[in-house]
Amino acid sequence: MCELFGLSSNLPVTANFSLEAFARHGGDTGPHRDGWGIAYFEDTDARLMKEAEPAADSEWVDFIERHHLRSRIVLSHIRKATRGRISFANTQPFIRELGGHMHVFAHNGDLDGIEKIEALSYHHYRPVGETDSEHAFCALLERLSELWLNTAGVPLLSHRLQLVQQFASEISSLGPANFLYADGDALFAHGNRRTQSPSGEIKPPGLFWLSRQCRVEPVIDVPGLHLDGHDQHVVLVASVPLSQEGWVPLDEGEVLCLRNGEVFSSPA
Repeated sequence: MCELFGLSSNLPVTANFSLEAFARHGGDTGPHRDGWGIAYFEDTDARLMKEAEPAADSEWVDFIERHHLRSRIVLSHIRKATRGRISFANTQPFIRELGGHMHVFAHNGDLDGIEKIEALSYHHYRPVGETDSEHAFCALLERLSELWLNTAGVPLLSHRLQLVQQFASEISSLGPANFLYADGDALFAHGNRRTQSPSGEIKPPGLFWLSRQCRVEPVIDVPGLHLDGHDQHVVLVASVPLSQEGWVPLDEGEVLCLRNGEVFSSPA
């Protein structure tokens, strides 16, 4: 199965350590050689880089690490193809505009028969590729569009969370439905089920999360993050723990809502 990585922080940070560990799963320590991508939010916009090549061998990953790209919200995906050919169009994350914000989505799992479910159809948003994951993203945007287009500014976080939770519950009936979704203001993470190693069983947890809070002094001593000072609050989300720290598994069906490095809500 594919692997996901997300980051929410109160201050712009780089994710070099976590991205390096994550990328090694993409064709080195893991079997995910069919593509990778990463999105860095810049306020309401997002910088997206992706390619249909193994992340572990990518010169673009080296470029990202050399240039220390910063963001308060980062979302990444490495792919093991199960639906759709190996191509740029089928490589995640996927990105669309809605309500003057760029929205980014990445999914891990298989949503069998999603194209046959009327409630998960789309009209204004259409897939560029052939994956069930992009179909799901288009269906999610259809759900969110009325809220975003009929609200001045950013809709209430509680309203967005409610729609994301409803959507997550519906697609979970079709198969493993772990996903990350971000709108430039918040990052939503849904944990479901995934193939566990080494048993091969498909079961929870589908995602893990880790909170880092620290006071940065002149000597930077925070593994994996480039910090500039002040109080730093960071939450990381990944398919599997990327370090020896105390990563917490999400319960099946749990949705984390993250904003500025804090957990806004964590209902199951």
